[in-house]
Amino acid sequence: MRKIVYFIVSALLLLTTATSCEDFLDKRPQDMIGSDTELNETDAEALINSAYQPLQWAKLYNMRMWTTDVIANDSEAGGDMSSATDGIETKDLASFIATSANAGSLDLWRGPNPGILRCNVVLERVSEMENIDEALKNRILGEAYFLRAHYYFIMVRIFGDIPMRTVPVVAGDELKIARTPKAEVYEQLISDCKKAIELLPAKSSYSSLDLGRACKEAAIAMLAKIYITLGEKYDEVVSLCSQIESMGYDLSSMRYEDNFGAARVKNGPESLFEVQYTGDPKYDFWGNDNQSSWLSTFQGPRNSNWVGGSWGWHHVKQEFVDQYEEGDLRKDVTILYKGCPQFDGYDYDPSWSSTGYNVRKFLVSKSISPDYNTNPANFVVYRFADVLLMKAEALNELGQVTEAQVPLNKVRARAGLPAVTTSDKATMKEKIIHERRMELAFEGHRWFDLIHIDNGDYAVSFFHSIGKTNATKERLLWPVPQEEIDDNPLITQNPGY
Repeated sequence: MRKIVYFIVSALLLLTTATSCEDFLDKRPQDMIGSDTELNETDAEALINSAYQPLQWAKLYNMRMWTTDVIANDSEAGGDMSSATDGIETKDLASFIATSANAGSLDLWRGPNPGILRCNVVLERVSEMENIDEALKNRILGEAYFLRAHYYFIMVRIFGDIPMRTVPVVAGDELKIARTPKAEVYEQLISDCKKAIELLPAKSSYSSLDLGRACKEAAIAMLAKIYITLGEKYDEVVSLCSQIESMGYDLSSMRYEDNFGAARVKNGPESLFEVQYTGDPKYDFWGNDNQSSWLSTFQGPRNSNWVGGSWGWHHVKQEFVDQYEEGDLRKDVTILYKGCPQFDGYDYDPSWSSTGYNVRKFLVSKSISPDYNTNPANFVVYRFADVLLMKAEALNELGQVTEAQVPLNKVRARAGLPAVTTSDKATMKEKIIHERRMELAFEGHRWFDLIHIDNGDYAVSFFHSIGKTNATKERLLWPVPQEEIDDNPLITQNPGY
């Protein structure tokens, strides 16, 4: 066994769900696992639990992932409009003027790494265990493969080439390594996803105690998204998405609003994977142990006092609002606008936003979250509507335009919209891009959707069309943080910075 040169916390509160039962991760630190400790089943579960925790941090889903929708220009950053520096890192990325000193870029370079490290420890230590139930062992290893792939998938789409490790760092290892070419990173992601699919159970097999862990269909969805991102194996994407459909998912029986905010159904029927929060205020809101979601706190309209915090981020742009079709039922769930339905008994005042619009879908009323640090709503990462739209995209790319209508129109039907009947491939492509934008609005997908279409040409054209003339294909990758380059001479900067 390789000698690991650090310790891993053996019992952490990492992910929780609002169920009647204690959640599978509802534990605090009790002791430490040393490099030579012989693991038991409790230790093995604690190790994999620790690998989920970085998803919750501000460096990932509590801040940086949802601010990519500002960078994708569906909204303005908002926040404290009297301050020139509030959210400046996000504003600079959105204007394509970011430098290598950008704080958002630093967060997303560093944010996934603790999770990757912990996954590598799990894969090495747990794979060696003999005194463990085989089904439990397989599940834990499957979770680690899924999480490692997910962390690296975030990084490779943001930065391109990245430093990649697939084993724990041990005594004598070189700590400073160069960036791995993104093609090799994607090969590893595909391998990890396939192993996760093989090892993970279906979501339906989890007890209430374990609901919220990575499941088979989440790994299938990620593999499909990887192929979509690479622009390859569309026939395999169709097969993967159909496999999820065959596992009992039916959008017609799922409510759009149940995925968000005060209506949130944790780990509900449409959800494949989500980042878990409890809203427990006893942990430091600004620290890594925080168990409160930031979305409602940050996105509540400033000065409204509607929700705990109401810090006023995400001023929705008119260009985005103009994309709604007449009768789209998602509009009143997604955004706040003059004359919109009341929120928690209150009328919306458009003066609360520089654009006259705010994001609504993540807001949690004070009856559920009375303070800024008490929001228990999870963040949905993968859900079934996304799967249907990936299937439509893949079918259309294969030239099967009529077949692509079927999954696309399932999403549109739920939104109260008429069916798309075009048989023209180019027209269908635009319809699918539009539908993804409206269905998945402000959920952290739009930036990644834009940059993969037509190898980035679509994104540059879109940004130029809305006046973002600084956008270039080079700047669709973010700057490598200068701190990392200064610390490691093997790290190179992305072109254009």
